Amino acid sequence: MKELSYFADQKFENITRKANPPEPGEYENCRFLNCDLAECNFSDYVFTDCEFIECNLSMIKLIQTTLRDVHFQSCKMLGIHFEECNDFGLSFRFDNCTLDHSSFYNTKIHKTHFSDSRLNEVDFSESDLTDSSFHNCDLGGSLFDNTNLEKADFLTAYGYSLDPERNRLRKTKFSSGGLSGLLRKYDIIIE
Repeated sequence: MKELSYFADQKFENITRKANPPEPGEYENCRFLNCDLAECNFSDYVFTDCEFIECNLSMIKLIQTTLRDVHFQSCKMLGIHFEECNDFGLSFRFDNCTLDHSSFYNTKIHKTHFSDSRLNEVDFSESDLTDSSFHNCDLGGSLFDNTNLEKADFLTAYGYSLDPERNRLRKTKFSSGGLSGLLRKYDIIIE
């Protein structure tokens, strides 16, 4: 197995997949700014305490990729399969991101923070999102099935539809305006 290059405390700005993609390696405390890395293959890369700001990361491959304390801010992240990541220490946060058609299937991501993000048609089936928050997030068409949402915060989330009988919801927070998302399966009218 080839040894990975190591990068620490570096800033990568305006790099692209076609012209100068990040080389395979371990990145610690690095910042990626304004990068177009759509469809990059980050399999087996390691990212620890890194930030991705205003990057296009759509359709990236994350097979056995390590993501530890990674912050994504204002990023386009369509169709990403986070369940393929290395699950050891998997942790990240998303602020003002677009994650449509992505998947967190069967991931254990306690205390994950999603804020001001669009998560349309995202698969959270079988995931453990204990203590996670969805502040001002659009969850239209997202799938929650056998998902652990204990202590999760949906107070300002909208567009979601989840079945309380098919998910764990102990001490989960919802606003009274969001109750229709919990009752949609009953086809009742709430005014």
